[in-house]
Amino acid sequence: MKVFSNYLTDIDDLKQRDITEGVLNWVNTKYPDLVPKIAWNQPMFTDHGTFIIAFSIARNHLAVSPEKKGITHFSNDITQAGYEYSKHLIRFPWNKPIDYLLLEKIIEFNILDKADSLTFWRK
Repeated sequence: MKVFSNYLTDIDDLKQRDITEGVLNWVNTKYPDLVPKIAWNQPMFTDHGTFIIAFSIARNHLAVSPEKKGITHFSNDITQAGYEYSKHLIRFPWNKPIDYLLLEKIIEFNILDKADSLTFWRK
């Protein structure tokens, strides 16, 4: 995924780089119809011009942003998986395995929920 190469190269911590690259590659492989792009200095995936999910790194976690509705819809699943979240992001700690099943649920929810969306963000 050439579109993310500069972003990944700029991650100094090799563990964080490997985890982030693994997640981005997983999304790209699992959802080949999603468009990978960099916007607002973070890697994200879109579908027919509408936002689906974005990622960013922080010192202690990989931040996953599926919009507020995606977080609200899966708040119980997020808590059960042992992750913390706020209105706009879920924190996947660097020292804990990535819950790909949870990511899959969130991405598929956003793809279906926004199938008819004509805007980038939900209104």
